[in-house]
Amino acid sequence: MAMIDHREFRAHFSCMFNSTIPKSLKLAVAAGFISALALSPVALAAEQGKENLDASASKEITGEVVDMMCYVDHSAMGDKHSGCAAKCIKGGGPVGIVSDGKAYLIVGEHKPINDQLAEYAGKTITVKGKMAERGGVAMLENAEIVKK
Repeated sequence: MAMIDHREFRAHFSCMFNSTIPKSLKLAVAAGFISALALSPVALAAEQGKENLDASASKEITGEVVDMMCYVDHSAMGDKHSGCAAKCIKGGGPVGIVSDGKAYLIVGEHKPINDQLAEYAGKTITVKGKMAERGGVAMLENAEIVKK
């Protein structure tokens, strides 16, 4: 086992500790780093609070009822696709509504509402529910049909 010569070690690594960086710059960087660490939980809590607030806000959305499988796979919408969409929705496929170019997954009160929405496939309706977003997926939870 080799012995470490402390004088040689100190000579090689002293430049790391005795740099020419001004002390004021070192202090500023350290203060910024400490501030970022100290404030990050506050920012995270504020963001989580925002998500919780958004999730509890009830909203009405008017748009076209789509089966999400075909919509995501090949942007299938409209009258041409309404028959296929109705079959997919009745079969238990995920159902959504597309409004102003954004798709929302529609979820009933802890259960799918496919049976109620299948007849409106390819048509424009208004649904009401709680807005939520999880994993980048926009959803309307506890949804109900408002206008047909």
